[in-house]
Amino acid sequence: MKELKDYVKTIPDFPKEGIMFRDITSVIEDPRGFKLAVDGLKALLKGVDFDLVVGSESRGFVFGAPVAYAMGKGFILARKKGKLPRETISESYDLEYGSATLEMHADSIKKGQKIVIIDDLIATGGTTGAVIKMVERLGGKVVKICFVMELAGLEGRKALKGYDVESLIIYEGN
Repeated sequence: MKELKDYVKTIPDFPKEGIMFRDITSVIEDPRGFKLAVDGLKALLKGVDFDLVVGSESRGFVFGAPVAYAMGKGFILARKKGKLPRETISESYDLEYGSATLEMHADSIKKGQKIVIIDDLIATGGTTGAVIKMVERLGGKVVKICFVMELAGLEGRKALKGYDVESLIIYEGN
């Protein structure tokens, strides 16, 4: 039986020489790989008391929404700036080459709600750090953060220090 890691295709030298790109789309494309990922994330949440799942655009939607549905929870979108129709809050964060901004609806989380954040990948932790700031600004409490993959060499966990973080697959390099 194949493991989740077996569904991840590695593309050497993409997007630039020396990078080993871990392609999550090969997991999503295969029904068995996708099921392993969603079931694995659900298993990480066994025994966790939470109210809502937050996923960031776009692959956080792909993995977070089915987990929320399967566990009978609501799902909150953290979207790129300008994509949500109601009043929003925003948080900017640094990327390798520049910066980006995420937004959430200002009424999406009520004070005291317990939140799980799900995304496909943790690299530097910047995207998830921005989501955490918005959740906490709205009065939510982040109780767990789950990733399908982690690039441990980029030390994203350091940016999320003090939070319960788990990943299904950990790659030691970048």
